[in-house]
Amino acid sequence: MNKALGLLEFTSIAKGMEAADAMTKVAAIKLEEAKTVCPGKYLVIVSGNLHTVATSVQAGEDKGKQLVVDRLLMTDIHPEVLSGLNGSETFPDVGPVGVLEFFSVASALVATDAAAKAADVKMIDVRLAMAIGGKSYVTMTGDLEQVQTAVDAGEAAAREAGMQIGRTVIPAPTEEFFRKLVR
Repeated sequence: MNKALGLLEFTSIAKGMEAADAMTKVAAIKLEEAKTVCPGKYLVIVSGNLHTVATSVQAGEDKGKQLVVDRLLMTDIHPEVLSGLNGSETFPDVGPVGVLEFFSVASALVATDAAAKAADVKMIDVRLAMAIGGKSYVTMTGDLEQVQTAVDAGEAAAREAGMQIGRTVIPAPTEEFFRKLVR
């Protein structure tokens, strides 16, 4: 693990872009996301070691000032968080599906990390605020018991923020439905 993740969400697209540029100039980080999200905000996610990510997030906050609406710095993130963000995994077998839904990007990331650390699951998708009214959701798969454990852990981790909307476990999805999720 030993990888950190930083997030800044801005109310201004222009200021978010300026901050993303500043974040990449101040430290050797990987820019995981830099994009507009609903409803008209700008999201920047960076990864790397804790020191570089913290330095980068601080530079972004300094640029964005009062236009920063959310901030997150996570340490020792599970690799499945980035796999879910990047959607690079292939899933040859149809398996149970767990879903967690949130009002905020930060809550979804915290829940994804907790779910991945609690059980042996693979993240299908970590969808952050784009074209879904600013909401975020996470889908995962694995053995039924592992998916249930992961969903419970993700829900518990996000409960403190009060930003969770819904959760479900689909024990035996059809192949047609499962393939739509993983494409």
